[in-house]
Amino acid sequence: QVQLVESGGGLVQPGGSLRLSCAASGFTLDDYAIGWFRQAPGKEREGVSCISSSDSNTYYADSVKGRFTFSRDNAKNTVYLQMNSLKPEDTAVYYCAAEDTPVGSSCLRWYWFDSWGQGTQVTISS
Repeated sequence: QVQLVESGGGLVQPGGSLRLSCAASGFTLDDYAIGWFRQAPGKEREGVSCISSSDSNTYYADSVKGRFTFSRDNAKNTVYLQMNSLKPEDTAVYYCAAEDTPVGSSCLRWYWFDSWGQGTQVTISS
């Protein structure tokens, strides 16, 4: 069974950094589209970063380009989201998700994904 477990969230000051981890089990990372999503109170879920399963490209939301980096460690079957220069508007619950059907450049759209982790809270505040 596909399982995803996020970790690494916490409270940091503006300008700080966090690295989120998503430990995957029950599938091979390269066969799936993997995405990081977030949802803040009162806001819709939005895509943060993803890697497509069709073209293997990595995509980022405009709001995080240059600050966040998506990476994978296939040996550990884990994906990461390195978040730098954090802003208060980055505060949200962050989720990782996986989908085995082909997903291309639209992988920042949450509704393509069937498997989700439990989420980890990220709070950016002074």
